[in-house]
Amino acid sequence: MTIWSVIGAGVAGLAVASELTARGEKVQVFDPGGLPGPHGCSWWAGGMLAPWCEYENAEEPVLRMGQTAIDWWAARTQVHRGGTLVVANARDVPDLRRFARRTEGFSEVSRDEIALLEPDLSAFGTGLYFRSEAHLDPRRALQDLCRQLRNKGVEFHRKLAPSRLENAIDCRGLHARDLLSDLRGVKGEMLVIRCRDVSLTRPVRLLHPRMPLYIVPRGDGIYMLGATMIESEDSSRITARSMLELLSAAYALNPAFGEAEVLEIGVDLRPAFPDNLPRIRRLGRTIYANGLYRHGYLLAPALAQGVADLALENKHSEMVDEDRA
Repeated sequence: MTIWSVIGAGVAGLAVASELTARGEKVQVFDPGGLPGPHGCSWWAGGMLAPWCEYENAEEPVLRMGQTAIDWWAARTQVHRGGTLVVANARDVPDLRRFARRTEGFSEVSRDEIALLEPDLSAFGTGLYFRSEAHLDPRRALQDLCRQLRNKGVEFHRKLAPSRLENAIDCRGLHARDLLSDLRGVKGEMLVIRCRDVSLTRPVRLLHPRMPLYIVPRGDGIYMLGATMIESEDSSRITARSMLELLSAAYALNPAFGEAEVLEIGVDLRPAFPDNLPRIRRLGRTIYANGLYRHGYLLAPALAQGVADLALENKHSEMVDEDRA
């Protein structure tokens, strides 16, 4: 029987392994970092399954391929289908209108409707509600995938993959730059905070003039704050400006966030190709799946399905980069 060797235990590698095992294939996973944890950028993601919102500044394939992610993840982990709420302060309503023109799949909501959706945001007079969107807890999702794969007999090896592997699928992210020369790192910064005085049930995006904020509830008064996308290769630390602007934007969303506890500070480098869309390349005996950019959990299912189609049926999805393969 063919054994597929997936290299990398981030969201891309685990999604590929999950898709292959779902199709009856035997899989093993290699990652010198071990199981998912703070060493991987997948650990620091927002977990928003928001293809309609992301379409505001993404290419059309993100909208189309991302719509398959919600059901794919729901079959494997807990998914919250509460939609996404986008709001702006009164002076920034023109930004809300611009956001509406560049997206779809929403309904406009009034102050009373916002208060019904999120009572702690009743100060906002207008917003956009993307009813069909969802979110998940990335850390739980990674752990659920690992558990399910182990239950199906997948072996995890905490070591470098052998240099000569048959049927290898490389999902190493930026570590694959030695062979994927057009891959770059994009810095993302985030905070995990606790604020029991604010209760939100769904992801909220605040269109802030300096830094658009997204905030994702994790339960028990814990929230993930994120927004930054910086063309930088430095993942060593968050900048003071980013931290101040993230916290200022949260305060603008609800002043009670001014009393929040900062639990974690996260910085990562997300792998991206020049057009910020993922790629599948077959070089020699290895398939490379990479370039999820800021859309890790949103596009990992489509990437995994494309890899499985190529590996098992030689079927070329639109993500297969034939010009470079």
